[in-house]
Amino acid sequence: QVQLVESGGGLVQAGGSLRLSCAASGRTFDNYHMGWFRQAPGKEREFVAGINRSGGYTQYADSVKGRFTISRNNAKNTVYLQMNSLKPEDTAVYYCAACDKVNWGSFERQSPAEYGDWGQGTQVTVSS
Repeated sequence: QVQLVESGGGLVQAGGSLRLSCAASGRTFDNYHMGWFRQAPGKEREFVAGINRSGGYTQYADSVKGRFTISRNNAKNTVYLQMNSLKPEDTAVYYCAACDKVNWGSFERQSPAEYGDWGQGTQVTVSS
C-alpha cells in the first residue's frame, strides 16, 4: 500500500494555471503507475491523466489534452499535474491514485477501479 497526499489546489480565474502535487510514501513509488482523477459535485469521478512507472508514457482525457501535463519525479516520490488555460468546467476535487499492475498496457487506465490507493483530494475552483 502507498499513502498519497495531494496539494496545490485553490481558487484561480479562468485562463490561469495551477500545479498540483501528490507526494507518496510507504511502498516503492516507482512500482506504481499513477493517475489523476477529478470529481465535480453531482458527477462521477473521471479520469484526467495517467503516467506509467518510469514516466515514459502518458495518457490524457480529451477534455484536458493540450492544457494539462502529468509528470513524475521518482527520486522525490511525487507526481505532478500542471494545469494551464483553466476553465470553469475544470472545477472539481482532484485526486491522485496509484495502480500496481505490472504493465502499462495491461489495464483500463481510465477506470478508477483499477487504482488501489487514493489520496484525500484537493479542491480546484476556477472562476469565470
